[in-house]
Amino acid sequence: MLLTSDREKLQDRARLLAWLTIVWNVVEAVVAIASGVVAGSLALVGFGIDSSIEVFAAVVVLWRMRGVDEEREQRALKLIALSFFALGAYVAVEAVRDLVSDSDADTSLVGIGLAIASLIVMPVLAVAKTRTGRALNNRTVLADAAETKLCTYLSVILLVGLVLDAALGWWWADPIAALGIAVLAVREGREAWAGDDCC
Repeated sequence: MLLTSDREKLQDRARLLAWLTIVWNVVEAVVAIASGVVAGSLALVGFGIDSSIEVFAAVVVLWRMRGVDEEREQRALKLIALSFFALGAYVAVEAVRDLVSDSDADTSLVGIGLAIASLIVMPVLAVAKTRTGRALNNRTVLADAAETKLCTYLSVILLVGLVLDAALGWWWADPIAALGIAVLAVREGREAWAGDDCC
């Protein structure tokens, strides 16, 4: 059983990790969307939009830790779910359009660097959140850790698509990576709609 002082320290750590996730995702969203627009990379734009939705999801985690009532939380989760569904639909339609029209994105070294940085940051955050959530026995923090781990998979998909396009000239790798991002966005949306604590 945790002492009150230990519990407070762990809760402070959980809040700090949520804030770090928010800050990272804001930066990630801005860089991904901007570099995606410049390069014409749907995968990067989709990744950036997903990051911005995840900022809202992280805010829900902070609300939950402050004791916000469940009804309000459920409404917020439904809104997050709808955002993920819209992202999935948009990215899927645009990816199919790019595949049909042979649309080739430019190489984005910034995007590749962002995906690599995300592959470093997200696993570290996921491990820290998992340890904190287990110590607190807190479902919300553990769900947030699982979401952060999922972001790692998004980063892998993005990186593979961008590198294959840049290194081998496989123009179709970017829209295929975007389709992978769309699938994961829909998955996140389904979890949020079902009422999971953090998408």
